[in-house]
Amino acid sequence: MKHRHPGLLAAALLAPVLLAGCSGSPAAPEPPEALPTVSLPAPRQAAAPAAALSAAPRPGEVRLEDGPFTDRVRLTGLKLAADGTVTGHLAVTSDVSDVLALELRAAYYDAAGHLVGTGTLEYQEEEAATGRHDGPRAAGDGIDVTVTGRGLTGTPAAAVLSLPVLVNE
Repeated sequence: MKHRHPGLLAAALLAPVLLAGCSGSPAAPEPPEALPTVSLPAPRQAAAPAAALSAAPRPGEVRLEDGPFTDRVRLTGLKLAADGTVTGHLAVTSDVSDVLALELRAAYYDAAGHLVGTGTLEYQEEEAATGRHDGPRAAGDGIDVTVTGRGLTGTPAAAVLSLPVLVNE
């Protein structure tokens, strides 16, 4: 005897197999992971400047340690004063726009390479209601930067800078 509808026969035979594989209580969906909130500039955190160093700085050296924004800036004329003040000039090289937020951290080391303190330069643009921008300018002009050491436990002989926050238009 020939069946006129072989597709119906196949469906009838496969239905119990498929239903058996799908039976049971459905798994409870996993709760969604909480999404982190973002605020600008990034939240202030205590730095661990010595932990990320690729090599201890040499006496007299002031350098910028590699980080997420170092490919977007150029720091020139870096100098370390005896009181722990680092000065220099920062220029944004990735585009031509105003700096909205900037944080530049310094870790100070004595001649033996021991950490003697830290300092931070923080800048956040607060545009007036007029829309006028009086803050630092990026790209062509750049920004003169000064980072002052706070509570140094010795005489700084070298400094390593990091740039954890850079927001520009």
